[in-house]
Amino acid sequence: MPRLGMLDVSRQGFGCMGLSHSYGRADDAESIRTIQHAIDRGVTLIDTANVYGGGHNEELVGRAIAGRRDAIVLASKFGIVPEGTQGDRRVNNAIDYLRTELEGSLRRLNVDQIDLYYVHRIDPEVPIEETVGELARQKQAGKIGAIGLSEASAETLRRAAAIHRIAALQSELSLWTREVETEILSTARDLGVGFVAYSPLGRGFLAGGAPEEADDRRHQHPRFQAEALAANARRRDTIERVADELGVSIAQVSLAWVLSKGVIPIPGTRHIAHLDANLAANTIVLDASTIARLEAAFPVGSTVGERYPARALASVR
Repeated sequence: MPRLGMLDVSRQGFGCMGLSHSYGRADDAESIRTIQHAIDRGVTLIDTANVYGGGHNEELVGRAIAGRRDAIVLASKFGIVPEGTQGDRRVNNAIDYLRTELEGSLRRLNVDQIDLYYVHRIDPEVPIEETVGELARQKQAGKIGAIGLSEASAETLRRAAAIHRIAALQSELSLWTREVETEILSTARDLGVGFVAYSPLGRGFLAGGAPEEADDRRHQHPRFQAEALAANARRRDTIERVADELGVSIAQVSLAWVLSKGVIPIPGTRHIAHLDANLAANTIVLDASTIARLEAAFPVGSTVGERYPARALASVR
């Protein structure tokens, strides 16, 4: 069983972000059924954040896990502050803000402890040593069980780990977002930090999806603009050919590639059928030649278009 620090987790986790915002409207009742089905299927890592849906996501997760708390490892995050109505945001790791947001998350989730609490984005104005030091105090107080970072550089991860054990680093990793393989992933392994891969299906692109609803946030992403989509789709043909050869879906091939890296992906979905299909990727083993074919189609840094809009890009570099 994979581990994040001292936490035993399932091979895949469940990312809850899309149940509240980003990809258009979602039905709360269906979302709760999907989370509960994931738990029934043995998924133990349930991932949310204070900023998803302005607190709605944590409240939703809190309702879904009621009576099932002991069956899961609950992860949440702080550090992103939304501003305005156009998706603008800033990063805040100030100690007072951390404490306030942690209390708010505990309340919305209706729990006494969050098993894994992440710094969602790294604030350049607050030394990571101060942030991790405060998280260590919150851990000692019993409000969190383990400390995580998200989208941290290798240097930041080393500095953080020198203050307190870091259980997990969560960053984007998929066939079309492979930059962490250059240095960050190996640094995490050297430090004994587990790696959690968000957006392992490239926000749906690597599953064959595309934004349809007007309020889908992907419309703002450079990679989902028409010209970039067309260029990237040509390379997705390789995934489709592999899927045909193996008799599986392209989403399953894409997830199997992420799993081959020894990390824990947290794909999200609103639909039980898609969840079951994602979990089936756990049994797919790609041989070395197939992995090489896929990686040759998506060399590091070759994807057309940035992975975030300009206003959000600075906080992930």
